[in-house]
Amino acid sequence: MTPVTFTEALKFWLKLGFISFGGPAGQIAIMHRELVEQKRWISERRFLHALNYCMVLPGPEAQQLATYIGWLMHRTWGGIAAGGLFVLPSLFILVALSWVYVRFGEVPWVAGLFYGIKPAVAAIVLHAVWRIGSRTLKHPAKTPLLWVIALASFVAIAILHIPFPWVVLAAALAGALGGKYAPAQFAVGGGHAASDKSWGPALVDDHTPTPEHALFTKRRLAKVVVAGALLWLLPMGVLVATHGWDATLTQMGWFFTKAALLTFGGAYAVLPYVYQGAVEHYQWLTGPQMIDGLALGETTPGPLIMVVAFVGFVGGWAKQVLGPDMLFMGAALAATVVTWFTFLPSFLFILAGGPLVETTHGKLKFTAPLTAITAAVVGVIGSLALFFLVHIARRADGGFDFVALLIAAAAAVALFRFKLGVIPVIAGSALAGMLLRLGGIA
Repeated sequence: MTPVTFTEALKFWLKLGFISFGGPAGQIAIMHRELVEQKRWISERRFLHALNYCMVLPGPEAQQLATYIGWLMHRTWGGIAAGGLFVLPSLFILVALSWVYVRFGEVPWVAGLFYGIKPAVAAIVLHAVWRIGSRTLKHPAKTPLLWVIALASFVAIAILHIPFPWVVLAAALAGALGGKYAPAQFAVGGGHAASDKSWGPALVDDHTPTPEHALFTKRRLAKVVVAGALLWLLPMGVLVATHGWDATLTQMGWFFTKAALLTFGGAYAVLPYVYQGAVEHYQWLTGPQMIDGLALGETTPGPLIMVVAFVGFVGGWAKQVLGPDMLFMGAALAATVVTWFTFLPSFLFILAGGPLVETTHGKLKFTAPLTAITAAVVGVIGSLALFFLVHIARRADGGFDFVALLIAAAAAVALFRFKLGVIPVIAGSALAGMLLRLGGIA
């Protein structure tokens, strides 16, 4: 087959940055269709093996998967281009939408739009639980241990309030033991088991030797670690020198570094941690604003974790990080700072860990912990859905909001029964919310 040029790949990654709607599941589906089924740049087994690694990492698995494939095909710059172009379009779009939100969010018809969007987001998160769970948990009789892990994770997060990293560690340990003593239950490859389908030979096929640049060497690993340390230390040093350690921008950089390193399972899993820090501890924004930000993240291309750009923008605007005369510039700078420190570790995990992953094809010892972690993520996302439902059911005056719950129920029916996409569901819910609010019903 004809090798793919870097320019050809660059065009695809740029296109992907603008069409990657639908959250991680939708983005992974788009990449699978384009790269595995149509373009045949990579085989399904190699694609899924890379995905399993990305699922165990902290950070957005879809963006990391794009980085991995770009790196595998075109070395370091291929990975940087693929991962960067996956993020940049959504950053620019979210900065613009965030500005509209903070400037006009109190206008009645705009407030009505967001009133309808919040219940839709709750339904979308609930749908994500079903979507990921249906791929991972299978039938209870066939994978009872995975069901136990999912339910235990839900209880640990929603009721016991155990930090998510500990939940992931426990799940990984359970998977390692399960892979040894009950391998049949953990052989589903993290919910993304290899399919029997075949679309013909691929450029990077099942048995294609690992390219020279993807082979592990201590020298390569050291170079990535040093480069990563400098890329973190230099901007953090500038923030500390110009604003001080306790300043909003510096604290944003530090908090989202921790979020990037300590949270696992993709965007839905990281949100409870971000909510706890950004809303409850630092008070950069409010709970309702956080849900509005998630709605904007759902309606824009790119990884859903780009909601952090909204958090940064609203926080930078509220805290006036560059003064009252430069509200937009300060907010845009905060969004950029947050995005940099959130995504930098994702690139480093791929560039540093990719060579090790390339040596583990088909080894259950490696994939079983990933499968267990994916099951735990199902429970964590379930706790997030419960949190959103409770939040929208409570009115500002302490009463019960039946209208919001009806919108959530209608959005759920549209998603589950009629298989509508995220964008139509959010648009329909927003329109309903605006009409109900302007009509004095909600």
